[in-house]
Amino acid sequence: MDSVEGQNDLHKLSEKLGYHFTRPALLAEALRHASYVNELGDGNLKDNERLEFLGDAVLDLAVSDILMDVFQDAKEGPLSKWRASVVNERVLSELARELELGSYLCLGRGEELSGGREKPSILADTLEALLGAVYLDAGFERAREIIRNLLLSHIENLDEIGSAEDFKSVLQEYTQETHKTRPEYVLVSESGPAHDKTFNVALVIQGMTVSEGKGKSKKEAEQKAAKEALICLTRDQDDL
Repeated sequence: MDSVEGQNDLHKLSEKLGYHFTRPALLAEALRHASYVNELGDGNLKDNERLEFLGDAVLDLAVSDILMDVFQDAKEGPLSKWRASVVNERVLSELARELELGSYLCLGRGEELSGGREKPSILADTLEALLGAVYLDAGFERAREIIRNLLLSHIENLDEIGSAEDFKSVLQEYTQETHKTRPEYVLVSESGPAHDKTFNVALVIQGMTVSEGKGKSKKEAEQKAAKEALICLTRDQDDL
């Protein structure tokens, strides 16, 4: 990506993003995975981890600001829940795929061979680094505008639980944000014949059972428990 051909590719990415960098070196840095820099052994070449750190903070602030603008009467609980439902690896990696970020990445051979261009974690981290680069190049307002353009359809489709049907992912983002921990799913019981079992799963946070869910599979039971936990946790926060 540091070649002349790579710079042309970066111009195409800028077109997709809707922003042209005044300092193209920031864009190139945002696309350099640590595996690539480590493999080259060039002490003067920066990977994208610092930009990712910055972009994560910019993204949280921008989305919080946008949510408060869109949902002007919402309380802290729903706002936190909605932010978690749009600022997570699943959504960010989907946006990265829409921008085709994987094709622009500079990866080491090991990551290349292991399918790094399609890994959700790498794609999400790269998008955060890209937003961090925009912030350094143009400031918060421009970064916020780009973030709004990228996420507005997700935000507008939010309902009382959140737009994602994967309640487990939404809940995990929420509990990491508010409780600094992840939920645990404990199989309480299973009943019925082998071809028609019913599973009962308890959802535990910091040693306390928050909710339970039943389903014809463990996955269905866990999703129902996560959905119920989201309702309980955000309702409790609203009552504070």
